[in-house]
Amino acid sequence: MKNYDHIKPKSSVPSIIRTVLLVIVLLLIYIWAFSGMPKIEIKEKSLEIISNIWKGIIHPDTGYIYMPEGEDLLRGLLETFAIAFLGTAISAILCIPFAFLSARNISNRFLSEVSKFLLSLIRVFPEIIMALLFIKAVGPGAFAGVLAVGIHSIGMLGKLFAEDMENLDMGPTEALTATGANKTKTLMFAIVPQVLPAFISFVLYRFEINLRSASILGLIGAGGIGTPLIFALQGRTWDRVGIILIGIVLMVIIVDTISGMIRKKLV
Repeated sequence: MKNYDHIKPKSSVPSIIRTVLLVIVLLLIYIWAFSGMPKIEIKEKSLEIISNIWKGIIHPDTGYIYMPEGEDLLRGLLETFAIAFLGTAISAILCIPFAFLSARNISNRFLSEVSKFLLSLIRVFPEIIMALLFIKAVGPGAFAGVLAVGIHSIGMLGKLFAEDMENLDMGPTEALTATGANKTKTLMFAIVPQVLPAFISFVLYRFEINLRSASILGLIGAGGIGTPLIFALQGRTWDRVGIILIGIVLMVIIVDTISGMIRKKLV
């Protein structure tokens, strides 16, 4: 019978030392970061504003929900929904060629690297920066918001779609190629059926994100419900601020619920 007494378990002391050093480094980073922050003081005016916003939510201006003339809540929410929908539709179409070119198992290495670099470059700029640029280019309004949301979403959807295609099962593709199928048939019958459910799920998830972004872009003049919200805040009409915030929350909850139900059916 073999004797294993000479085999000693590895000491856990080095791992403990590494963990302690890592914790110390993280603590020093946090201390350094917070030491440069100015002292936070909650002024009475700030508390008053927060209190007024809550009062506006509790006692909202229900007459602003629908007004026969002029802007109202429903028009603002509909415009926000339209900005998010159109922006998502644009990105869902334009990201497809970038995604196919970025996937290494479908494209060559050079095109893959170039496409991935372009997608990363698009993702660098947040929607609010793009919205400011497009406001200068095409003027304030919903069109600038659609362009900002749509172009920014190309980078993220293209990245997610490309990564999903790189994990494809290439068996069906090889089988169709062996039977003499051309590239178009191979694409339609071997690749698309595998990536379509994930692609739809990515688009729905991105639409949820774009809906939140479109609600904010109006604060800088890119259309949507954010425009009347900033006017209501500046005018200190807290009951109108309350009904707008309630409308945004309800719209986001409804869209998230429907989108989640659709994604569950796709899985």
